This record gives sequence, structure tokens and C-alpha cells, in this order.
Amino acid sequence: MVSGQNNPAPAAEGLPTAVSDARAKPSPRAGGRPAAAKKGFRPEVQGLRALAVLMVVAYHVWLGRVSGGVDIFLLISAFLMTLQFARKVERGEPLRLVRHWLHLFKRLLPAAVVVLVAVLAGTWAVLPPRRWPDVLQQAWASLLYFQNWVLADTSVDYYAVDHSGASPLQHFWSLSIQGQVFILWPLIFAAAALIQRLLKRTGLTSRYPAAEKWLSYRALLAAAFGLVFAFSLAFSVRETAANQAYAYFDTRARLWEFALGSLLALALPYLSFPRGLRVLMGWLGVAGMLSCGLILVVDQQFPGYVALWPTLSAALIIVAGQTGSPLGADRILSARPLVGMGNISYALYLWHWPVLVIFLVAAGQRGANVWQGLAIIGSSILLAFLTTKFVETPLRCWNWPEHHVWRAAVVLVACGALLAGPVALWQNRITAYDAAAAAQPASDNPGAAALEPGYAGTSSPSAKVIPAPAELKNEFATIEGDCTGRLVPASPVLAQICHANQPVGTPAKTIVVLGDSHSQQWLPDWDTIAAQRNWQIVMLIKSGCRYGADAPSRADDCNEFNDLDRGYVMSLKPDAVFTLASLTLEQAPFETEVPGYLDGIKGFTDAGIQVIGMRDNPRFTINMADCAATKGAAAPACNPPLSESLAATAPMDAYQDVPNFFALDLSDYICANGVCPAVVGNVYVYKDDNHLTKTYTQSMSAIFEQRLLAETGWH
Repeated sequence: MVSGQNNPAPAAEGLPTAVSDARAKPSPRAGGRPAAAKKGFRPEVQGLRALAVLMVVAYHVWLGRVSGGVDIFLLISAFLMTLQFARKVERGEPLRLVRHWLHLFKRLLPAAVVVLVAVLAGTWAVLPPRRWPDVLQQAWASLLYFQNWVLADTSVDYYAVDHSGASPLQHFWSLSIQGQVFILWPLIFAAAALIQRLLKRTGLTSRYPAAEKWLSYRALLAAAFGLVFAFSLAFSVRETAANQAYAYFDTRARLWEFALGSLLALALPYLSFPRGLRVLMGWLGVAGMLSCGLILVVDQQFPGYVALWPTLSAALIIVAGQTGSPLGADRILSARPLVGMGNISYALYLWHWPVLVIFLVAAGQRGANVWQGLAIIGSSILLAFLTTKFVETPLRCWNWPEHHVWRAAVVLVACGALLAGPVALWQNRITAYDAAAAAQPASDNPGAAALEPGYAGTSSPSAKVIPAPAELKNEFATIEGDCTGRLVPASPVLAQICHANQPVGTPAKTIVVLGDSHSQQWLPDWDTIAAQRNWQIVMLIKSGCRYGADAPSRADDCNEFNDLDRGYVMSLKPDAVFTLASLTLEQAPFETEVPGYLDGIKGFTDAGIQVIGMRDNPRFTINMADCAATKGAAAPACNPPLSESLAATAPMDAYQDVPNFFALDLSDYICANGVCPAVVGNVYVYKDDNHLTKTYTQSMSAIFEQRLLAETGWH
């Protein structure tokens, strides 16, 4: 996180479960307990839940960081579930797992479906069409409890600062993990009960009374969860170090947090501390909770061993329990406002993230200020209260589904159908649109060809702009083949990212494409020419690293990457190198020279290696595809002036006297008639705020080849 991430993130964090059997077997502790505690109710746990969700919400709305609240929620959910099942087995009650699961998800699903349906409405009203397919896919994933794996597989940045670009359903990842554990944990409880029963039948405990203690139900559970804790924590530490973005959403990397909650529940009756020490433990736990997200730099660290900070802090609070002291932290955590907030914490978590994301998209902002944040939190609390009162509580108290298993199943199916119907219909409409766009004749989508002098073609009035919004995320060009033979770089760093096409026999020319994603977006044109002329194209691209000599304005890792590129080119001795010879910016000055560019290419040109320097395309402060899709291609906002997009004179014109340097400028096929449009020839020019679509770049292939050959004199 989100996240999510921060991913992430940027991003959403965790989920307080609605499964809250907050009655625990009272444990013998020094210092006494108030009457409420003797009855088994633990208001401080409910207050802990409230504090955790408020931390999550505040961190998401204002700080864009992970607070550690997710980890506390996971621990609490396992703690309460273990108390519930341990009591059942020790009282000799049947577990009835199917009934338990149906009852459990009957409580979880309705509120979640209400939020999911509301998010669909907000998506249709506010989010641009290119984001609809992802939201619909994640709606299925959220409903069926595998959202965390979807986010892991798509490498969501949970720590991203700009929450407006995050999915409004990103926060459902933690509910998915909890749902998976809610299936797994009862199986462990049942397996331990079965093993204990088998051991009793063997007479082992009667023959060896000393073994009875070590083979008790709690001992078997402790052994099982101890193993889960050890293996999962080790896995989490290793995977977080190797691939943190994936580890954040990986169920396996989170199981130890649930196991810690279960171990805490099993050990609690045997923990006895003086009242004064428990008062100190409570405050240490609260301080640890509140300070985790402020002190720790969680980027690249969660959920490894660093997550022990918030989970152990929560464990201290739970162990401290009801101290009966006016100085205890439990006195605050047990206060009615916090307990009441704990009662709506599940719904509050569900609502706050989509409210935040949809507000930011509607307002066109990257983050919320203090007053906007207060309004977002207030609205989320109101929605949470209404959802709890009119959806969650009535369904939880509804007796009809409790009489037969099939009735509870009917309720679950009905809840799922409320979401599945709209999602399926919407996805069918998107699929139909995509199919219609793909079936259009080429004359309906000429792209850059529409700007050629004397173009007389016409498009059908009903022709759709391509690529379809659902396909925009796939509109980035690349070369799929790996570098082999003499093309393999000596540097392991370059070897991992080196890609090349596969010409027949000995290629007529070898061209190396260097730089960042703005060099990469011209690969469709190079690929077309290479296929016709049997050229070898090699791609060495690092996102955000414009090629040039070392420069203070460029990140150190980019300078190091460019140094490796230079060494590779000088070793390979290709016929030519393709780079970007100018740098565009969102605001004035709109186009400048690339820092260190001339020094970066001097070694090539001096060695007789030709350099093709392409002029950069404009950058904007808005997503141009979204602008055209929501406001219309003709809207002034989607057609910014050329004077606010590119320099009056191309910066690389100053390099014309450099031997073996050839400038290539196709800006007149990107910006025309004094404007830089979002749509040309019924084709989206941009996939976002600065990258050309693969489809539009391909529509420039003919003019690209013509100007390349004219400039270089190649045949």
C-alpha cells in the first residue's frame, strides 16, 4: 500500500475484520479486573481496533505512508478467532466448519458488497474509461478474496504518493488475505482437535501422564502456529529483501502476523504481571503503535521483521488488558467513543480509501489538504455508521439464515449476485467496444497519416478512436527477444535488460537504442524498418534515465547506467546509436538540451559510430488520453498550444556541425497547426501525460523511415 502502497503504494493499508467475537476467557492476573473484564468483554481490544483504523485513515489521507495499522488488524483477527475456537474445543462443542465459514462470510460480505457497488458507481461517474477494466477485474478479485494476488502480480507501488492514480479497490488486498486465513485457520484448529482425539484413543496420555500437558489441545495449536510463525517470518524477511512490492501483498509473507495473534491468545491465560508493570506495558504499546509509521521508513521494509514493531506493540496492549488503574492506557482505549469507533471500524476501513481516491480524481489533485482530509474522514465515518447500522448489524442479527446451512449460502449467493451482475454486464460492453474498434477498416484510423500534405481520406462518422481505452495500458512498445551471442553485455546489469530482434543471417546494420522510455516508444518504427531491411536492433533502456554524460541533475544510478551503456556501445561497435537529443518539461522552459548530451555521444562519433538524435515529444500536466475520453478530442484542454509544449527552435539544431550526428524531428507529426492534440486521425496520440501510444507511433513509420534515410543517406 495500499499499499501500497508506500505502496506504495501509495496506497491503502489494512482491514479491521468484522469478525469480532470480543469475549475472551478471563486470565488470572495480579491487580484485579473490573467487572466487565470478568465477564470476558475486552473493551480495550475494541479501542485498540479503533485507534488502529484511525491511524490507517489519517496516514492515507494526509501522509501517504504505512502506519502499521494493517499488521495490528491481522494480529487482532487471529487473536479473537483463536480464543473462539479454543473455547469451543475445550468445552467439547463441535466445530461445524462449514456453518462457521458461512456465518463468517455472511457477516463480512454484505458491507463489502455495498462498498463495491458504490465504487462501481463512482468509477463510472468520475474515473476515466481507461481505468474501468482494472477496477472491474479488481471488483471480482475483491468479491472472491484474491485481490492481494492481483496487486502483487501487477507490481502495484503501495508507497506511491499520488493516491489519485491508485485503484479505489486497492485496500481490499488485506480483506483478501484475511479471507484466505479465515479458511485456513479453522482447518488448523480442526486438525489439532483430530490429532488430540487420536492420541487419546491410543492411550498415550493415560500411559504417560507427564505427556498430557505437552499433548493438550493448546500445546498442539502452539506447536502448529509456532511453526507457521517461524517459517512465514523467515520467508517474509527474505522476500521483502528480494521483492518488497510483491511481498507486501503475499499471503505467505503475512501468515506470521496471524500466527503471532494466535500464539498470544493461547499464552494469555498463563501470563501474569503486576498491575504497575501492566500499566507500563499498555503505554509502551500505545507509544509503539503511534510512532511506528512516523519513525520507521517502511519503504522496502514491510512486511519483514520491521512489522514486529506494530504487532508487538499491539500485543503489549492486549497483555496489559484491563488494569483497573486510572493511569492505564486501557482507561482511554475503553472509553465509549473509541469503543464505538471500534464497532464501525470494519466499515470505516472499507469506505475511507475509495472516498479518498474518487475525491482526488474528481478534484484533479494528488493529495488532500487539512480541511479536505477532515471532510473525507468525516464522510467516511458517516458512511461507515450508516453501513454498520443498516446493513451489517441487521444482517448479523437476522436469524433466518442461522437455522439451515443452505439459507446462509443463499444469502452469500444473493450478495455476490448484486455485484456480479453489474460487473459482468459492464465487462461485456467493454469487450464489445474493443471488438468493434478492432474490426474497423484502417481508413477509419489513419493516425499521423492524416497530417500528410494532401491527405484526402475520410473516416466513418461512427468510427471509434483507437486504441480502445481498455488497451491503453498495453500501448508501450518493446522488443521481446533477448540479446544473444556477441550482443550479450559483459555487465550483469545490462545483460538483464538487453533485448534484441532476430534478423536473418548477418544483419545489414546494427543500431543500439539507448536512454529512457521516450527512446523506447520509437521501437515500433525501428522494428518495421528492421523487418524490411534485415537490421539488428538492440534495446538498452532504463526508465527515467535520459542518455547523456554524467550530470549532477541526473540521479546517480542513471549516471552509472549511462556509463555502462557507453562501455557496451564502444565494445560492440554498432553502425549507429539512437538517442533522444532534447528534453521536454511540463512547464516553462518546455524543451531544453539533454544534460551532458554532447559529451555523452562524443566517444561514439569520434569512433565513427553514427548517432541519431530524435527530438523529444511534449509533456503535459494532464493525462491527454483521459482528457480526450472524458471531455472530447476537440476540447481546448486536450489541444494545448505548441508554444506551451515545445521550444521555438529544436535544441539539437545546435549539434548539426557535429560529425556523425544526425538530427531527426517528427514533431510536425505530433503537433500541427500550432497545437499539440490528444487525438490525430482518430488515434490517441498519448497513452498518458507524456508517452506516445504504440498505435500512433506505428502510424508514423513511413515518415520516420523517409526522414531517417534522407538525413543519414542510408540505403
